[in-house]
Amino acid sequence: MRPLLIIAVFTSLVVCFSCNNHAPPDTQLRPPNIVWLVAEDIGPDLLGCYGDPLSKTPNIDRIAAEGITYHKAYATAPICAPSRSCLMSGLYATSLGTQHLRCEIPFPDQLKTLPEQLSAAGYFTSNRNKTDYNFDPEGRWDHWSGSYAPWRQRESPEQPFFSFINVGPSHEGSVNHDQRYMESIADIPPENLVDPALVKVPPYYPDNDNGREVWARYYNVLQALDRNVGKVLDSLENDGLDDETIVFFFGDHGFGLPRYKRWLYHTGLHVPLLVSIPEKYAHLFNDQPGSSSDQMVSFVDFPATALNLAGARIPETMEGQPFLGESLPAPRQYVFGARDRADDMYEMSRAVLNDRYIYIRHYMPHLPYIQSGYIYSDIKFGFRTLREARDGGLLSNQQQQLWEPKPVEELYDLQADPQELNNVADNADYTGIKDQLRQRLDTWMIDHKDLGLLPEAGYMLRSSGSTPYDFARNSENFEAEKVLKAAKLVGTGDQAQCLELLADPDPGVRYWATMALMQFNQLEQPSVRALQESLHDPSPSVQINAAEALCRSGTYPEAVTTLGKWVKDEHPWLAMQAARSIQLVGEDARPLVPVMYEVLEQNLGEPGQRLKYKDFNYAAFTSWALEWALQELGEEVEVN
Repeated sequence: MRPLLIIAVFTSLVVCFSCNNHAPPDTQLRPPNIVWLVAEDIGPDLLGCYGDPLSKTPNIDRIAAEGITYHKAYATAPICAPSRSCLMSGLYATSLGTQHLRCEIPFPDQLKTLPEQLSAAGYFTSNRNKTDYNFDPEGRWDHWSGSYAPWRQRESPEQPFFSFINVGPSHEGSVNHDQRYMESIADIPPENLVDPALVKVPPYYPDNDNGREVWARYYNVLQALDRNVGKVLDSLENDGLDDETIVFFFGDHGFGLPRYKRWLYHTGLHVPLLVSIPEKYAHLFNDQPGSSSDQMVSFVDFPATALNLAGARIPETMEGQPFLGESLPAPRQYVFGARDRADDMYEMSRAVLNDRYIYIRHYMPHLPYIQSGYIYSDIKFGFRTLREARDGGLLSNQQQQLWEPKPVEELYDLQADPQELNNVADNADYTGIKDQLRQRLDTWMIDHKDLGLLPEAGYMLRSSGSTPYDFARNSENFEAEKVLKAAKLVGTGDQAQCLELLADPDPGVRYWATMALMQFNQLEQPSVRALQESLHDPSPSVQINAAEALCRSGTYPEAVTTLGKWVKDEHPWLAMQAARSIQLVGEDARPLVPVMYEVLEQNLGEPGQRLKYKDFNYAAFTSWALEWALQELGEEVEVN
């Protein structure tokens, strides 16, 4: 080759690598270590790297300075267990049946979690302090501990590691409970605490002393969180591993306060995401250190991304796509979210976001955002603050809506209305975008076999001996498109259409027919007769729904008897569904007071154990609903 040509080729290569900010990878470069720092219950808004002037989070900001700050990262659910299920499996929780908080779902034998796959690829895997996946975590990690440097337990210093480190203390309990708050900030110098008078209160909260105190607490708790992040970063540096380790920092969903956690809005799904860039692995990134990205990423993409960074195979069963590493697909255009049961509070809503809009479809719109019950009670400072303002007549119309039934559809223009205050779903100017997003959401639900289309007890019973995931993929058992069509009658159909569906052979269709009838303030006589017949439906969930619908419209002793039968059932998902219906029907449930006490006694744990109930799951949630029902009926019962 002639000298000038050699120079030209060399120059073009240098320019190419320079333009892409990539150095040619070392063929002997070992796979990077990967650390996930997962913070509970935080959005990006109170962090310095996202522009908050009151924030004091230098260690978190340090990750941003050394890496990429993502501005459009989203959880797949506005609550932890379904989100963590997705992070560990690479599947939407609605695909596995893990969309409820909390539940006990058998994990399919043919699937492997992210730590299992990385372990098979030669990684040392570790978990710190929390799993909460809605499926059994045992045997899926190489190491468990409370250490902020768990990689020190690996057998060889040459072995790459993946560490999932839960960094506290930003969980809602640290903000909402006085004692836990004081414990969380015990090591923060008083002069560093944020003055509530300086806090700008979001429009969902009253701008009074308590409203400002709620958010000042969050700023202060995040300082404690930041110190723990610093422990990990310092440990990596002290061990000489910081230049070999890619660090992710992110929240598991929105802030642990009303209108954030448990709320299927941008506020509930939007999370901070920072990813550090060690120089020797720059070829795996398309961005420079200290840069920002508007690329949309979802939790369902995180496992595929970790495998891609590790150079491991991404299973075809994973439902996400990598956003870092080599051989990347086109960036995603949409992200999806789901909200289902939280403890004993039933819900079913779905959302889709693009780069400007969020569309939400509610399938139980008769239930308000703040339902009556333990988890939304005054035991939490945030809820107490809102409720006291409400009782004092101090809430705005926007804040008052938290206690009212939901619209069937919501659509927000996040560019013009970033705080999601103006629902434009019924605005004719937005019909085109609404129809587009609605169709995109429907397609996602059908393609991914959304198990939220069936009642929890329904798919648990029908998948007995298998798993909900496997059951959903047998088209003979679960016709998602057909059931979704029935579910879309909720809030839109008339009673005659509902009655027609009550005769369908599919129990999922019949379930949604009863749910659709529950939306009517007054039932016509044919609907009443049909619901009375549904008290003998082959599906217990249909029976319970029919009983609740009847009790909402009048006094029907046979419906109350049906609820009393199922609240005593040995299947915990059925007992819990019946318990919640009993609480919601109120005074009509008075004949069941002896039954409620009987079930509460059966759910108690052994004397002397830490928990009052057999488990902090179905037994606790069923008991909370019944204890709250008894309180509302004038009984002296403590809920805890």
